[in-house]
Amino acid sequence: MLNQVIHELAVPTRGRGFYELTREVEALVRKTGWNAGLVTLHVQHTSASLLIQENADREVRRDLERFFARLVPDGDALFRHDYEGDDDMPA
Repeated sequence: MLNQVIHELAVPTRGRGFYELTREVEALVRKTGWNAGLVTLHVQHTSASLLIQENADREVRRDLERFFARLVPDGDALFRHDYEGDDDMPA
């Protein structure tokens, strides 16, 4: 029989950025007591993304932050939609 657990994880944020969720997800998995299975993560917010990345070197996260800041800089005239204010920022 397939067991299933559904849990909502609320992540307080301080605006744009990359947020480490490993500990929170690991804690939820440990709480089940299972030693095998599948974890599915879903982000409900339209201007958020989920990235699964190795974490051996702390600079990887900084590299990603710099890359995305260069890829889509604040104030880029290409992006004109602003109906929702800061929520419409290129994230």
